[in-house]
Amino acid sequence: MAIPVQFLIGVIFGLGLIVSGMANPAKVLNFLDVGGIPAGTWDASLAFVMAGAVAVTFTGFKRVLKLARPYFAERFYLPRRNDIDPRIIAGPAIFGVGWGLAGFCPGPALTALGFGSVSAVILVVAMSAGMALARFVAHLPSLTRFVTPADPFDT
Repeated sequence: MAIPVQFLIGVIFGLGLIVSGMANPAKVLNFLDVGGIPAGTWDASLAFVMAGAVAVTFTGFKRVLKLARPYFAERFYLPRRNDIDPRIIAGPAIFGVGWGLAGFCPGPALTALGFGSVSAVILVVAMSAGMALARFVAHLPSLTRFVTPADPFDT
């Protein structure tokens, strides 16, 4: 039962990305173009998408975390760490640069694959390579004293 429900949730999420314009890199780049040259082409409509997502997530987390356990898992997997390390700074910075250059977040990039978008294919391949490289580096024995565990849920 879990797989069909998760698939349905993914379809609804993907449709939301398409309807909101998040799967359109031009719209995303216009949202990021707050003070472009010469006059800027800022499109504030994605701010409403972001506000809606934050509201739904905030409400959902408050309700879900009151449950004894998730519906489709044995337990909740929540981070146990709350310190700031270099990965907490570097990860979002890399994400932001990639978002600004490509106009895609990971979710919308996967959605845009369905349209046959070449830029989405390039981004997803690069993103997959980056994730593989990050996992590899995190597990190098010589770096274990400098790099936090690969899975923040393990500690």
